Amino acid sequence: MTSAQQPVPARPTSRDVARAAGVSQATVSLVLGDKWRGRVSETTAGRVRDSAAALGYRPNLAARSLRLGSTRTALLVVPALTNEFFARVYTGAAGVAAAHDFGVVLYPSPDGTGPARDPFASARASLDGVIASSMAAEAVGALRGAGLPLVMLDSDPADRGAAAHVNLDIADGMRQVTEHLLSLGHRRFVHLSSAVDTWTFAIRARALHDTLRGVPDAVVRTVPAPLDVTAGREAAERALADPSARPTAIVCDDDILAAGACKAVRRRGLRVPDDISVTGFDDLALATAVEPELTTVRLPAEQVGERGMTALLAVLDGRPAEPGSLPVHLVVRGSTAPATGARA
Repeated sequence: MTSAQQPVPARPTSRDVARAAGVSQATVSLVLGDKWRGRVSETTAGRVRDSAAALGYRPNLAARSLRLGSTRTALLVVPALTNEFFARVYTGAAGVAAAHDFGVVLYPSPDGTGPARDPFASARASLDGVIASSMAAEAVGALRGAGLPLVMLDSDPADRGAAAHVNLDIADGMRQVTEHLLSLGHRRFVHLSSAVDTWTFAIRARALHDTLRGVPDAVVRTVPAPLDVTAGREAAERALADPSARPTAIVCDDDILAAGACKAVRRRGLRVPDDISVTGFDDLALATAVEPELTTVRLPAEQVGERGMTALLAVLDGRPAEPGSLPVHLVVRGSTAPATGARA
């Protein structure tokens, strides 16, 4: 028999794994389906996993889907693939999914920014659940009607239509920014806010105003702009046009807007941070690409994706999702300094 005629080795089965591990096929199914806790000992579970790895066994997901009525596929809905934050969310979600033999299908908004449109008309039958950020109300309504479990990321926790919520402590992040600037003597602020109408940006505005409310001589003016460097620059230039109303600090909803604000300051013949301090939010790669580097709030994007996928798996398994918001923290860099007149 020539090499071209050699028989293809048989694919290992769950029966082979059971035999190698000295357990039943039911035990193999429990362990490899990640449903063994409370039913199988840690030692036995480890032996099953080791045997499966040694044999090169992989579950037949197509057969499992037919048997269980499950495709082991999750849909991740994000506003844009061009935004680094959501790319990192996907990385986190896909990592957890892969560890549980799940796939993640990514659906970005056709508009590039803002709420995503309804992606469910042709996908409902091939999904086990959805993880979504900044989704349009119509899409949420369509999804609820389809009966698919929904995990919402960075969204209003009062929304009872979601099976679970995974949030960042966005309000605390904005409080950290504001208190940092106040400690530097800043009292005249421009809030360069995102024009995208979502819960996360509303929370940023509320936290900023709530923190400044207790400071008698603090004033803040809100200037909205689309999430774009050019739009941020143009909005900041308008805010800086009147020297008598010039702020000492520009608080931005996002690093992209902050990059635009820095350009606007320079175009007005001013300097960051000597004349005007600028802060961002997200800690994207952009934050250290600009000069001076941005003081901003670091958001653990990959952890958001990891916890989102973990929450969906818990919901599908009939377990409660992990409660609580993910902490964020301020990263102080070169774009903030004591306010003019407040320096020693």
